[in-house]
Amino acid sequence: MVCTIEIYERPKLKNPVLIEGLPGIGFVANIASLHLIHKLKTKLFAEIFSASFQDLALITEKGGVRSPINELYYYKSNNGGRDLIIWYGNTQALTTFGQYELCGCVLDIAKELGCRYLITLGGFKKEEIKTPPEIYCAASDHETLNEAINLGAKIMVGQIFGVAGLLIGLGKIRGFKGFSLLVETLGTYPDANAARSALSVLNKFLNLNVDLSTLDLATEKTQKILESFGLVRGIREEKKKEEQPFRWFI
Repeated sequence: MVCTIEIYERPKLKNPVLIEGLPGIGFVANIASLHLIHKLKTKLFAEIFSASFQDLALITEKGGVRSPINELYYYKSNNGGRDLIIWYGNTQALTTFGQYELCGCVLDIAKELGCRYLITLGGFKKEEIKTPPEIYCAASDHETLNEAINLGAKIMVGQIFGVAGLLIGLGKIRGFKGFSLLVETLGTYPDANAARSALSVLNKFLNLNVDLSTLDLATEKTQKILESFGLVRGIREEKKKEEQPFRWFI
């Protein structure tokens, strides 16, 4: 097994946008995507397992076992907006081959459902951040880049590691347009403030009007999931700024 996909439903969507929300720096994308999943009352339609995920299992509160996993949810707009596919998970792949295959599998499913537009989210680690945090962007083409800039983002200079960058690059090769939004973060804890900034931009661009007042609930749930995987420590330990045992991405 490298990538195994369980598809429970093939929803009929109208020109959907794929939003990526896997763990990365500050866990910005994770928090934002989890909040969207709850607030938009999305429906799970596919699960992805990979031999490139961490070699461990999560023990639930009731003693059950849950594997590292990626999930795909869908949302059908009822107000004239865009339908959405939300890619959520508790891990990225840990190998280069695994990352490419994972992105390829998701792009295959997205294309089959009529998706041609991608948005990836992430954190941009800095030693000091502004209030509100600044947002940076990179895109598949000049026209799409201007769309992101018009949302208040600045052009990203450098490299974007992990799915947040790889998905946009691979998507371009396969005929997708899209952009990556990276929010300033210290990157040492699940950053609700950075996730709020990312969601504010998505609200504006996709006309979602998602309530952000309960974002802390998604942040707390993300913290618990990450602690159970040993990826972050409690607040007291986090202040020690010890290095994380796993490789994570922007």
